[in-house]
Amino acid sequence: MALLTHYKNKLKTIEWTSYVWLAYLPYTIAIYIPAKSWHDWFWLMMIAGFLVLYILVVEKPHWRAVTMPAELVVTGLFAVFAANNFMIIFPGWQVSFLLGRRPKREFYGFAAGYYVFLIAGCIRDYLQYPGAFGWHNGDVMGLVFPFTSPLLAYAFSRSVERQRQLNQTNRRLKTIVERNERERIARDLHDTLGQSFSMITLKAELAKKLLVKAPEKVAPELDEIEQTSRQNLQLVREIVNNLHEQSLTEVLLAQTHNLAAAGVWTTTAGETQATKWPTTVQSCFAAVLVEAMTNVMRHAHAHEVRIDFVETAKIYQIKLQDDGKGGTLIRQGANGIAGMRTRLQAKQGTFAITSSRRGTQLILTLPKEQ
Repeated sequence: MALLTHYKNKLKTIEWTSYVWLAYLPYTIAIYIPAKSWHDWFWLMMIAGFLVLYILVVEKPHWRAVTMPAELVVTGLFAVFAANNFMIIFPGWQVSFLLGRRPKREFYGFAAGYYVFLIAGCIRDYLQYPGAFGWHNGDVMGLVFPFTSPLLAYAFSRSVERQRQLNQTNRRLKTIVERNERERIARDLHDTLGQSFSMITLKAELAKKLLVKAPEKVAPELDEIEQTSRQNLQLVREIVNNLHEQSLTEVLLAQTHNLAAAGVWTTTAGETQATKWPTTVQSCFAAVLVEAMTNVMRHAHAHEVRIDFVETAKIYQIKLQDDGKGGTLIRQGANGIAGMRTRLQAKQGTFAITSSRRGTQLILTLPKEQ
């Protein structure tokens, strides 16, 4: 049963939309089937290699520095030596779309390699078949899509990401508006119930001093009124303090704006559910996230940050992963990491940090009340 659940969860995480384009791959395979020569077998093996690289680009983000160029080279060979400008469209869309979240210079580097292969293939085709690009056979028009694919995919990716961030910002603003309403209620509670309870306390203390006819009966009652009123007043103050604590939405709204200004994309998963976590939990995580995201801006040299919010039956958890340079986690005179750890441990939580060439990962955990 556990194994079945594992595979179900694995299927849910597969980027199915990335594989839709492979529906066009059989058209290329059909060119070389049935294989009649070593030439056909060679290109069939190249198609198999392309398919492996395509899957790795989707499923293994940390390998993309190698798999993306390799995929371009394989499909570029089809354009140059097989007179096949169709295969290179696959990385033209897939890689360009993925680079939409990366610095522009990475897309420019990919696009340069892409067009070098495509133009070299066109030149070689023209030299071998001078009439291949005549307007009468439509081959020239057939080059429009290969030449425009990277630009269209990149522009579409940037547009999708901007729209996603806009929608996310709107959701955060909506949450903040709702929070402002809660703060207004908190002020009303403080101004009305707080003053009322204070008055009860004063009257009870005064009555205890004035009533002397039956002190043995009145004093205990007045003491109870005084104690109850003080407890209620303290409760109101605690509610007000909790309502004024910083939420995850407020932190994400401010910090993602700062990261975007620094050229770092931020993506989240499970954020909507996390906004419903208890106020004290959000407040504790919020303070740690501010420090963590500030460190990303200052020291990580990252291009992308992913934040996953996870809730189980026993814990609340946040995973923050950047794609920066990693390296040392301790800097002379800095106490940010120690401060984050101390803050979580004070709430019986845990703080874990790992760093490698793939970037730095933080795992923040707080227990649920049992």
